[in-house]
Amino acid sequence: MSSRQVKQVFEKYQKDRTAFVQKVADLANQPENIETLQNVGAMALLRPLLLDVAPNIQQTAALALGRLANYNEDLAEAVVKGDILPQLVYSLGEQNRFYKKAAAFVLRAVAKHSPQLAQADVDCGALEALVICLEEFDPGVKEAAAWALGYIARHNAELSQAVVDAGAVPLLVLCIQEPEMPLKRIAASALSDICKHSPELAQTVVDAGAIAHLAQMILNNDSKLKRHIFSALSQIAKHSVDLAEMVVEAEIFPAVLACLRDEDEYVKKNVATLIREIAKHTPELALLISNAGGVAAVVDFIKESRGNVRLPGIMMLGYVAAHSETLAMSVIRAKGAIVLAGIISRSELDHTLQQRSTQLRGNEEDHIQAATAWALGQIGRHTPVHAEEVAGTNVLKSLLDCYQDSSSSEDLQAKSKKALTNILQKCVSLPALEPLLKDAPPNILKHIVSQFAKVLPHDVKARRLFVTSGSLKKIQEINAEGNTALSEHINTINNCYPEEIVKFYSPGYSDTLLERIG
Repeated sequence: MSSRQVKQVFEKYQKDRTAFVQKVADLANQPENIETLQNVGAMALLRPLLLDVAPNIQQTAALALGRLANYNEDLAEAVVKGDILPQLVYSLGEQNRFYKKAAAFVLRAVAKHSPQLAQADVDCGALEALVICLEEFDPGVKEAAAWALGYIARHNAELSQAVVDAGAVPLLVLCIQEPEMPLKRIAASALSDICKHSPELAQTVVDAGAIAHLAQMILNNDSKLKRHIFSALSQIAKHSVDLAEMVVEAEIFPAVLACLRDEDEYVKKNVATLIREIAKHTPELALLISNAGGVAAVVDFIKESRGNVRLPGIMMLGYVAAHSETLAMSVIRAKGAIVLAGIISRSELDHTLQQRSTQLRGNEEDHIQAATAWALGQIGRHTPVHAEEVAGTNVLKSLLDCYQDSSSSEDLQAKSKKALTNILQKCVSLPALEPLLKDAPPNILKHIVSQFAKVLPHDVKARRLFVTSGSLKKIQEINAEGNTALSEHINTINNCYPEEIVKFYSPGYSDTLLERIG
């Protein structure tokens, strides 16, 4: 056999290996093929190709393994058990940029599924190798490494600390300053994943100078980048007053408020989350946001949004209102109570129920309504003026409906009850309270009747209206047990009127009159 024929044998072998590994990589990109590939042992056949003499075969094999591991946790575990990770980690320092990107993809695909699998990456020395990749000239390699590091860090504080200890943070901060947009996005996302777990981890990111660079990009035109920027800033701000003040000192207000009108829903939601995380800490920070026009901007954001996107905005209004009477009034003046009342009203819920399944309503809509009820309670709990403003939106009946609706979640029922109690204990607007007399259960009724008992003895006009509106008759129909707070309040109300009037409106009085005629 001639040397040419011998060479043809090896050329055919390489060509067939190339065709095989490329075909497997293509098949692994289609979810419907994954189970079959698993059953025929594709992973075992790909593993030796990671050591192939041909670089293109090596990197395509790594790509195929990454796609398999990315599909589900079982396949990711198979990569770990197949002792594939050490070879990938070794190759991150030795191979070309194409292989490095593929190897980092496999590490990321393994890490994403669980803390245990992410720990497997750490145990085989992946962090050090990935951090070295952050210093590569090629932006694609940096991006792949940053992505893998973020996926490892996102699970818990221990893994995040391991990423920090490997020296990733300063290099990730450098990455967000690079011109390539995909690299900026992933680096910002990784920083967000690192600092979300604890104040100490967030402080590490701050100490690396991240806030200033993140703040400079809040008005960038790229929506995907802005999602990660606002996520990272909110993850920093949420931990403590000091960290929130550092974010504010980067002069993000009022510029950040313009992004509440962004076309991208995730950008808007993350901006609202950032404002919420700052506002929750102190009255001073909440006042700063209010003075910058933040309360009005968030109210408009809630009004114009639908679904779960509104949640951080709703909670932000609750946090602001909770701090003080003045801040609660700023929410009222910005029409916040009116907008929140619209969310929790039965009319909106009925419309929602027509469009969504009952299960989704339970999981999502109740969550939003519970937050809304809590926020309304924070607004109305301060003074009679606050309570009257909230009651004037006609939301008390809606809160009572949510509390009594058996299909409401426990959280919605509890928060509706608490909000009602908060508002009722301050509300002295009798017209707002009267509609609740008919349907309120005893544990709510005692608060309503208590307010009547406070007002009626000192207000002649209110006493007359109380009779003509039919409310005195409803009071007499309440079956209150003796020596209870409710019965005491009823007695206080009855003592405001002549005995004949009380008797006239008492149940059975007309029958008594008829008997006297007989």
